[in-house]
Amino acid sequence: MGEPPYFGYIICSRHQAEPALARMSCTGYSAEMQSIPRLKETSRATNRVETDRAREDRLRVSVGGQWRMGESERRDELASLLDELESGRVRRLTLVADGLGPWDSSLLVFLARLVGVARAGGVGVCLDLPDGLTRLLSLAFAVPAAADARQKEVKESFLSAVGGRALGLLPGMNNVFAFFGEFSQACCRLALGRAHMRARDLWEAVHECGVAALPIISLTSLLFGLILAFVGSVQLTQFGAQIYVAGLVSIGMLRIMGAVMVGVVMSGRVGAAYAAMIGAMQVNEEVDALQAAGIYPVDFLVLPRALAMTAMAPLLTLYADITGVIGGFLVAVTLMGINPYDYLSTAAQLTPFRHVLVGLAYGTFFGVIIALTGCFHGMRCGRSAQAVGLATTAAVVHSIVGIIVATAAITVVASALNV
Repeated sequence: MGEPPYFGYIICSRHQAEPALARMSCTGYSAEMQSIPRLKETSRATNRVETDRAREDRLRVSVGGQWRMGESERRDELASLLDELESGRVRRLTLVADGLGPWDSSLLVFLARLVGVARAGGVGVCLDLPDGLTRLLSLAFAVPAAADARQKEVKESFLSAVGGRALGLLPGMNNVFAFFGEFSQACCRLALGRAHMRARDLWEAVHECGVAALPIISLTSLLFGLILAFVGSVQLTQFGAQIYVAGLVSIGMLRIMGAVMVGVVMSGRVGAAYAAMIGAMQVNEEVDALQAAGIYPVDFLVLPRALAMTAMAPLLTLYADITGVIGGFLVAVTLMGINPYDYLSTAAQLTPFRHVLVGLAYGTFFGVIIALTGCFHGMRCGRSAQAVGLATTAAVVHSIVGIIVATAAITVVASALNV
């Protein structure tokens, strides 16, 4: 026996005018089916808008298919219909639902725009829609919008803008003062031996601020010493005073440039790390866990890092000074032909020891600024990944600005004291 024949049919969409004819065969058998009835598609069809102009002053808009948010927007049709309603030629608008499937608020918005423009232009509106859609449209226009509900744009004067910015700084200043108050209390607890600070955290911070930073400090300071010697040699060679390059490099590096280089590098390396780490702990609610456990977060997180950075900054400054002087020595001896002994003796004669002390003072202040700025932004960080990034950026920027301001202030004080 052969296998039984397989029968099938093809369903035609509403766009086909003739009935379908299908032929399917299997193992020699065939079957022919004609006049298959056409199935009407409603809910599966995409949204559609049809217009009908029985008369010049009457407009009939038919909506059908399914209306889903973001599937197939009808912006062009809506724009053309709105233009036609605003032209003044239409005196009556009829809205009809023909084969309407599932719909959401996108259909309501579409119809509300048409009804709103029609009523604003004095066009009569007739609704032949499902009861639910009709009630929602009526509810949308139940309360008219207030004439002055939209906020008017007012141009702000210069003095008003400056005053607003100044008043906006007050909440931030309150946070700064509160943080410094907490840090002062932590220092008092440390002096009394009651601080919640672990020695292991302090030594880890010392390693991060000191030994781990030596490679980058060595590179930047050496290159800056080379640059300073090159710049000085361009002018001093014209007067036959190449030997004074030793004094230029030594005074510049020992007094201020070594400390500034350390401050800038450590702002990007350590200050950003402090803000990112403490900010991540804020996001993970680890700081809240410390408070719940009865541990002061400032003692546990801020105090060891601030002490480590304050202690290591002057040592890194001294190391940067020596590295920078070596860079100038290399340029003077190899490129300018200066005797090494003459260079070292001239540098010792032209560089008083007070320049070393002033440079160490710069470095100490810079260390305090970097540590407290990074920890402050970490402790005041928000509870999102974006907030951590903003806190890290703010820590670096504010640290560098603080270094520049502190440099100017210390320079003025040192000049006034004739140091």
